[in-house]
Amino acid sequence: MNKNLKLVINNNFQKLENKNFFEKKELKTILDLYAKMVSEGSWKDYGLNISNGQVGFSVFKNSAENAKYKICKNFKPTNKNLKYLIIDSQGKILKNSEDLSLLLKNTNWKKL
Repeated sequence: MNKNLKLVINNNFQKLENKNFFEKKELKTILDLYAKMVSEGSWKDYGLNISNGQVGFSVFKNSAENAKYKICKNFKPTNKNLKYLIIDSQGKILKNSEDLSLLLKNTNWKKL
């Protein structure tokens, strides 16, 4: 038995001031879309990119290729419509919005 283990419950000391990731609801929305697109055979794999300025959910058609799309959340957008972005493999912004659900819902992924 290890005597150095400690159980910490409801530790308010380490609250993060800057949330540098997707919130639970945002990630669920993205993963629901991902599951739908995988079942259709359009997407095969994903990856997460985290930096100080943004977090990105990269989507791959094949694991060996570059990301087909990247769904990004900017932490400090210069414009409220630049909070959520869909970026192509070349880094071009295809769509942007201040609401992630509407952005993903109103995107025609087959024609993108």
